[in-house]
Amino acid sequence: MDNNIFSGLENLGFTNADNLNIYEKKEENKNQLNTPKGGKIDPNNLLYDKTITCPICGNIFKARSVKTSSYRIINKSSDFFINYSIINPYFYDVWLCNSCGYAAMKTDFPKIKESQKELIQKHITAKWNSKSYPSVYDINIAIERYKLSLLNYTIFYSPSSKKAMNCLKIAWMYRLLGQTENEELFIKNAITGFNDAYINESFPIYTMDKFTMMYLIGELNRRIGNFDEALLWLSNVITSLGISQKLKNMARDQKDLIVDAKKSSTDSQSISENLKNIKIQKPKKKGFFSRFF
Repeated sequence: MDNNIFSGLENLGFTNADNLNIYEKKEENKNQLNTPKGGKIDPNNLLYDKTITCPICGNIFKARSVKTSSYRIINKSSDFFINYSIINPYFYDVWLCNSCGYAAMKTDFPKIKESQKELIQKHITAKWNSKSYPSVYDINIAIERYKLSLLNYTIFYSPSSKKAMNCLKIAWMYRLLGQTENEELFIKNAITGFNDAYINESFPIYTMDKFTMMYLIGELNRRIGNFDEALLWLSNVITSLGISQKLKNMARDQKDLIVDAKKSSTDSQSISENLKNIKIQKPKKKGFFSRFF
């Protein structure tokens, strides 16, 4: 596992991004960091090109987008991850201007300030190596584009909630790949951002109200084994007023999982300690052959 969360962007021109702190606060005068054959569905038939104007450089480009009638939901996870069949909309969630390198999740792409434009032009566009992507994206392309989006958010000091949501979606991609360590790395970064957003930002945040974010922070902590922290957040959801019964039930379910996990851990530790204290008695000699058994 590479602990550099921006690993994989080197071929796009960003070879010195490993020392970036994605949650660093902006300060005045602060130095900036210099369908196939065989009867299968053709994914191209499930996609279309959406015309986008880049708010940074004015370039007009086509963004690959998924037709809303094309994907099917298989199930939803306790941290709001949705598992899709046929085609995965997450792969196309980041819009990228190949002219200047500006990238962001599509809900955030147009929302850019003049001061942020200058930072992108100076620290993204100046280093940007354009890249041609295929018409159909795979999970590795999705991860690369999410990381490029996160780099942009970091460069122009976006609110913590945007970086946190970006990190969470990267974690979901690594979950699909079965790369647990990378998944946990980005979940930890998502928790950091959501904690800050909960305190310092106004709700709703990505359609989440205050209580939904409380639940999400608790659930993400549970997933990486921070049980005490998770119990604190989930308990607050359960005891707060004005929360939907569905969310309370979800919090109770996850709290029960933690209680069971902690009990199992305690029982295993107790068994281990008991085994250590067992003294093995050596058999007494009963004759010539006893030493061989």
